[in-house]
Amino acid sequence: MKRVLAKMATVSAAALTMTLIPLAGTSYAAGCYGAGCDNLGPVSQSCDGDAVTKATAYADGSLKAELRWSPACQAAWVRVTDPSGPNAWWPKYGYIEKWSSYGSGFLRSLQVTFPDPGSDWSNMLGGSSYYYRVCIKDSGTNHVDCSTFW
Repeated sequence: MKRVLAKMATVSAAALTMTLIPLAGTSYAAGCYGAGCDNLGPVSQSCDGDAVTKATAYADGSLKAELRWSPACQAAWVRVTDPSGPNAWWPKYGYIEKWSSYGSGFLRSLQVTFPDPGSDWSNMLGGSSYYYRVCIKDSGTNHVDCSTFW
């Protein structure tokens, strides 16, 4: 009887271990890389998991635009946050700019409207050999606040 119980315990422990092993090493591969990420969503491409903030722009005391960078995807995007709610009668935008590192200047930008209140993000611009910055634009006054280049 002891041998039967010992075998059952061993089989049960092995079965439990086999079901938990896949969970221990689960990782999600990035769906794009570098310039192949241009105009794709960071969440849908699993690029948001390792993202870090590299630069930030502020406006109107509470609006924030963050330059988010994913090392795994080698891509950047802007995340905008408005914690306070409606700010004006006209929309405000956060956008990310991609600039050439070879002196040819501005290449491309993507924008997202600030939510009232909350957070949102743009699609990505990719490639590690470029410069990026994020900006906030008030469409009513055309005033623009930008981060430093990264």
